[in-house]
Amino acid sequence: MAPVLAACVFGCTDSSQTGQEVWARVNGEYIYREDAERYYRFGLLRSLQVRTMEEAAGFKLSVLNEMITNEILVQQAAKSGVDVSELNVDSRLAELRNPKEPEEFEQDLQQKGLTSADVRREVRRRLLIRELLERDVTSKISVRENEIAEYYERNQDQFDVPETEYYLAQILVTPRSDPQVHNLKNDDAASYYSATQKIRALQARIRDGESFAKVAEEYSEDPSTSGAGGVLGYVRPSAFDLNPELRLLKSVITSLKVGEVSRVVQTRRGYYLVKLLAKQDPGRKDPSDPETRATIEKFVRNQKEQLLKTAYLEQLRNRAEVVNYLAEKIIDSRADWSAMN
Repeated sequence: MAPVLAACVFGCTDSSQTGQEVWARVNGEYIYREDAERYYRFGLLRSLQVRTMEEAAGFKLSVLNEMITNEILVQQAAKSGVDVSELNVDSRLAELRNPKEPEEFEQDLQQKGLTSADVRREVRRRLLIRELLERDVTSKISVRENEIAEYYERNQDQFDVPETEYYLAQILVTPRSDPQVHNLKNDDAASYYSATQKIRALQARIRDGESFAKVAEEYSEDPSTSGAGGVLGYVRPSAFDLNPELRLLKSVITSLKVGEVSRVVQTRRGYYLVKLLAKQDPGRKDPSDPETRATIEKFVRNQKEQLLKTAYLEQLRNRAEVVNYLAEKIIDSRADWSAMN
């Protein structure tokens, strides 16, 4: 359920509602305590370890500030004519619900004090914000060749390769059921027998010419790589020495040729098939290398995006009429947190 709620930043409700404590006002729209508390309670259940009243008040204030920012962005989207289709909302809801059945999904929502309408509304808000930032910020960013060259010159040490690096993709099948498994087929082996049968079947499909990436997306049980076709990225053999269980993979990987798929390797976690996609010998990576260039371009782009987003949000906030009643209440309480909470 965490992915559903993590995607939901609870916004303000209809200002015609009465009997609720207002925590903020954004251009005439109200944010109520009830909406903020709902997100706050989820934060406590999810990860926050609150030890004092001061910490609780501080977290509520940060949640409210995030809600204010999002309300400003949603209002800007409406002014700018940015909209999202019901089809896009449905698609995002399906991603959040996967792989739960509708009944199970509804039960999870009820436990968190949410309704389907709540989640749908917040998904729409998030999509609106994403579309607005894509149009007004992300789409305007470009990275020039001289910027890539300058970054490389300033950070050459980052591109030193002290030992051979192997660019890998993997397929993992585990002998136990795992609710975090989200491959395209929602296929999850639940025993050593079924895991053995499954990995052998996948190995046969790859040998028969099926794409390793496609098989990984549909059947791999590693939640961190299955969505990317099993791509693990560059790995140094010395990294495997830190984990005794994975030392078995080291000798297999170092013996592979580029494009080759390994035999089935069994570890305590499960059964692996590994494919060597590329290999980088020791030395300094050249900026003309496509992988190196893509890495630099991504980093420079991300830096620009963060800067422009920060400036864009500040500009919108400067233009907005915002009153943070919670902040005023904290000041007026004179540190009497028990009264405020």
